[in-house]
Formats: sequence, structure tokens, C-alpha cells
Amino acid sequence: MATQRHYYQPSTYSTNLPSKTPVSTSFYPISRVPGSPPEYSDASTTAGSRSSGGLTFSSAGRSVDYDSSSASYSGVDVVDILSERMQTAFDPTPLDKGLVKQAQTSGHLNAKQRELLELQALAQRRLKGVRASFAEGVKTARETKRDLEWTQKRVSTLKSKAEKAHPDEYRRATKKYTYDEY
Repeated sequence: MATQRHYYQPSTYSTNLPSKTPVSTSFYPISRVPGSPPEYSDASTTAGSRSSGGLTFSSAGRSVDYDSSSASYSGVDVVDILSERMQTAFDPTPLDKGLVKQAQTSGHLNAKQRELLELQALAQRRLKGVRASFAEGVKTARETKRDLEWTQKRVSTLKSKAEKAHPDEYRRATKKYTYDEY
């Protein structure tokens, strides 16, 4: 059983497009792959091979050998560079200050809300007390009015009896002690 393998053969034509604005090389990412980039020979063959271990790739006469155990790093870490650039590009201080201000405002708002609830409960207790006092005052005023009406009726009855029983003394007493009627 024959297996058919297809290998990618890169184009021999190079396509370099100039950019609109010149860009500094410091903006290009640097990978963590050890060693320098692959070098290609000009020999062309149609055979391709692949092996594992040292990661040797061979295609169309171009052979590249990447050894993952190699310690020849270029000394540049992409993650560190990107992290450093992000730290210099993005200043979290205003965001932190905003979060602090938001937390403080939220705390003040919660404190005021609790204070309002306490004051509302106090006002309701006072209102309940005032309503009870008012109801008792109304009851007392009705009793007093009833007592005054009874007293006025009793005085009027005594006055009419005194006037009928002693008319002369009543006239002299009314001249001496004259009071305006209400």
C-alpha cells in the first residue's frame, strides 16, 4: 500500500511590498525560537524529508535544522517586551483612582441609605407616638366639651330656678355682678 505525500514547495519569487510609512524594527515581535532564522540553499530537488528529534525539515533542497535543546537564545523575551510596552502604553493609575473613588462613593451612598432608613424608622415611631397622643388629646377634648356642656346646662337650670324662686334678690345680684353672656 503506497501512501501519497504532498509537500509544500515555496515559491522562488519573493514578494516585498513597501509599507506606506517606515516602521521601526523594534515594533516587530521577536520569537522565542532559539537560534537564527533558517538559511536556504539555492539547490533545487524535488524530494522532501522530515524527521523528528532535532526538527530537521527538508523540502526542495532547502534544509533547516532547529534544535530545541540549543541554548543559544538571542536574549530577548517577547512576553517581557510586550508586557513592558503595555505597561508604558497603558497607565492604570487613573483607572485605579476611578475605582477608589467609585468604592468611596458607594460606601458613602450605602451609609446615607442606612441613615435614611434609620431616620425613616425613627420618624415612623414618632408619628405613631404623635398619633396616639393626638387620639388621646381628641378623646380628652370631647370629654371636656361634654363636661362643659353638662355644667352649662346645670348652671342655666340653677339660674332659672333661682330667678323664679327669688326674683328680687336675683335682680339685685345681677345688677351688682353683671357678666356678659357667651
